[in-house]
Amino acid sequence: MPALDQTDLADFLDFRSFLTDEEHQRLNGLRLHLDEHVRPIADDFWERGVSPRHLLPGLAELGLFGAAFPEVREYENTALFRGWVSYEIARADASTSTLSGVHSGLAMTSIALGGSDEQRAKWLGPMARGEVIGAFGLTEPLSGSDTSGGLRTTARRDGDEWILDGAKRWIGNGTFADVVVIWARDITDDTVRGFLVPAGTPGFRATKIQRKIALRAVENADISLEGVRVSEANRLQRIDGFRDVARVLRATRADVAWQALGNGAAAYEAAVAYTTTREQFGRPIASFQLVQSKLVTAAEHIAASVAVCTRIAQLQEAGTLRDEQSAMAKALVADRMRTTVALCRESLGGNGIQLDYGVARPFADAEAIYTYEGTNEMNSLIVGRAITGIPAFI
Repeated sequence: MPALDQTDLADFLDFRSFLTDEEHQRLNGLRLHLDEHVRPIADDFWERGVSPRHLLPGLAELGLFGAAFPEVREYENTALFRGWVSYEIARADASTSTLSGVHSGLAMTSIALGGSDEQRAKWLGPMARGEVIGAFGLTEPLSGSDTSGGLRTTARRDGDEWILDGAKRWIGNGTFADVVVIWARDITDDTVRGFLVPAGTPGFRATKIQRKIALRAVENADISLEGVRVSEANRLQRIDGFRDVARVLRATRADVAWQALGNGAAAYEAAVAYTTTREQFGRPIASFQLVQSKLVTAAEHIAASVAVCTRIAQLQEAGTLRDEQSAMAKALVADRMRTTVALCRESLGGNGIQLDYGVARPFADAEAIYTYEGTNEMNSLIVGRAITGIPAFI
C-alpha cells in the first residue's frame, strides 16, 4: 500500500478541503516561496541567533500582512485561509512565523482594533507593504501573566504629549522594529493605554536578549523607557483599558494555535521522512512497531489540532469567538505540539538533536511557543473561569 503523499501528510483528515480553489492556489504559491527562500536558510539564522528580517518584503508582496483588515486587504479571504497561512510559515520556520506574527498579528491588530480611522489609514498600509515593521510591548521584566493588573510601565499626560517610563521584556522584533506598540498604565486613572513609539525616540532603548534555546532567530529585546515623550496623535485612540488588550490577544492566540500546529507538523514530516529511509537491522526503522506507534500518536495529535483550529477559524469568521475558546485552542494545540515534537525527536535517536535532520529546531522552538501568548496554565484558568464562573488566577 503506498504511503500518503507528503503534501497531505499532516492533514490526515483532509481539512484543507474546506478551502476554495483560489485559496489552495495561494497556499501552494506560499509553500513554494517558503521552500525557496525560507527553508534553505532557517537553520543557519537559527544557529547564529540572527533574525532573517530580509524575508519580510517577500512575504509582504504575497499580500500576507494585515489580510484581515479591509484597509489593506487586496483580495477576499477567510479566517480559515489566514490560519493555514500561519501554519505554512511555521511549518517552514517557527522563527520566521514569529517574526511575521508579531508584525502582522500583534502590532497591526493593535492598530486595527485600537487606532482611530486616521491612525489606521496612516500605519496599516505601510505595514502591510513591509515598509514599516512593528513590534508589541506588553510583557515586562516583573510582569508577565499578571499584566492585566500588574503593568508597571506608566504614562503621564503633559500637554499634547505623554511621558512613558518603565521597561518591557521578550519583545519580538524589538531590536529592529520601526514602531513599537507600548502598553502603559495612565497614572491619573490607572487605565491601560496603548502608544505607538517610533524607534529612535529619545529615552527608548532596545537591547537584544542573548543565550536563548528556542526561537533563536527571533530577536527578542529588553526595552527601557526613560522619559519617552509620545505625542497624543500616537496614542491609540480606541484603547480604554485592558479589555481592549484582551481583544488583540483573543485574535492572536488563535494565530499562535495555528503556529503551534505548523511547528509540530514540521517535526512530524521530518520524522516520517527519516524513519522510512533510515535502516537498522537491515530494514527501515519505520517498519518497527514502536516507531510506528510514535508516528501514529503524532499524527493523531496533529489531526485533532487541525480540527480545533478549523473550528476556531469558523468562530472568527462568524464574529463570535470568545476569550475562553481562543485560550482553549492555544493551550490544547500547544500541549499536543509539545508531545508531538518530543515523539518525533525520539524517532530519530541521536540524530534528533542535530539541526541537519529537521526535527531539532521545531523540538526546541516548541518550548517558546508553549509559553508565549499566555502560558498553558493561564490559558487553562481562562477556560476554567468560563466553565465554573469562578476565577482562580490567584
